[in-house]
Amino acid sequence: MQMHRYTVGKVCMSRRRMKIVFLLHNAYAIGGTVRTTLNLAAALADHHDVEIASMARHLDEPRFAVDPRVTLVPLVDVRPSSPDLRDPDHARPATDFPAADKRHHQYSRLTDLRVRAHLAGCDADVVIGTRPGINVYVSRFAPRRALRIGQEHLRHDAHTKQLRKVLARHYRTLDAVVTTTEADAEVYRARMNLPGVRVMSVPNIVPAAGVAPSDGTTPVIAAAGRLARGKRFDLLLEAFAKVAAKEPDWELRIYGSGKQRDRLETLVHDLRLTGRAYLMGPQTPIEAEFARASIVVSASAAESFGMTLVEAMRCGVPVVSTDCPLGPAEIITDGTDGRLVPMDAPHALADAILDLVTDADLRRAMGRAALRSAHRYDPAPIVTKYESLFTDLRTTRLQRTWQRESVRARTWLNRRTRTLRNARPARTGASNHKQPVA
Repeated sequence: MQMHRYTVGKVCMSRRRMKIVFLLHNAYAIGGTVRTTLNLAAALADHHDVEIASMARHLDEPRFAVDPRVTLVPLVDVRPSSPDLRDPDHARPATDFPAADKRHHQYSRLTDLRVRAHLAGCDADVVIGTRPGINVYVSRFAPRRALRIGQEHLRHDAHTKQLRKVLARHYRTLDAVVTTTEADAEVYRARMNLPGVRVMSVPNIVPAAGVAPSDGTTPVIAAAGRLARGKRFDLLLEAFAKVAAKEPDWELRIYGSGKQRDRLETLVHDLRLTGRAYLMGPQTPIEAEFARASIVVSASAAESFGMTLVEAMRCGVPVVSTDCPLGPAEIITDGTDGRLVPMDAPHALADAILDLVTDADLRRAMGRAALRSAHRYDPAPIVTKYESLFTDLRTTRLQRTWQRESVRARTWLNRRTRTLRNARPARTGASNHKQPVA
């Protein structure tokens, strides 16, 4: 089992300029992985040639701004007028992209072929995948000379057993697997046998908000995210009902869209929160809305990282969050820059919110601490971690290859030995006795 603990060292002063290629599901869409990839690509572009290969393109222009120094290459154009839609391979299912990945239906044989061709000619020094199925592409088709890195923006335990089985096989040929939290990196180290593969955590870049910090005086509580079951906005509304009963001047604003909207609107009515709790719809960027609030709350059942938590802290707003796996506990220092409360405990969530609602000095002190703490997610330290990883992977390549091949050889030898042992004919007791004379 791979138990190497990677320690970030100083980047060599003579920084080597590299070509770094990211593979992204759809750079033209809205999503946390898109945003964090664009942030990292822009930061790396200060010193490297950076390209983002988007598996698909469905709009004329990306929804998020792309740094002009970053080259954006769409591989399959699915806009209504695109000739790619008439290509016979577009109608065929993908065979290289794993069927166990839940986005398999969004991939086609044309995607497989375009990815293969692009990676064969991209002359990259580093290729970075950004979701499980795309990491399989990197494992299989990235140039052998390039460093192959798979980013995991979802938790290990969020993958199905079928997908984890596929990933365990293909991740063995990567140079590194990078998670967003150390807790998730520990899970990968413990549950995937990846000899010669660095498994480490690097948090997402969350740039400075670009807005004036909250002064903590507005009686507004904010929350943001997909209106999905796992975000537990129902629990948040239940907690806010207790807050609203005691603090009539405060309101709750929930930003986002999703399948749970109708259910949440019904819950607002049933809890008699009409005029106190609002479903605001999606807002991008969200920082200006957070800066208008005095508290931000997350009631999620699980977070692979927790972008909204850091975005709120960037705005000088303390965060109250459930202590769910895996991100919040690595972002929030309980009692200093925010609060962590048990999962599925609306009363504990309400009490933590009320502590901040009723104590303006505490609220503002935590907001200032949150603003200071958020500098951990500045571009510079994150880029340093990645560049140190690249250096380490280059200098240890032969050693790690030997480690990988040694384990493979031992595994083959053990299997061969078992096969030969099982193939020997069983010795019977009768064979040890003399035969009677005729």
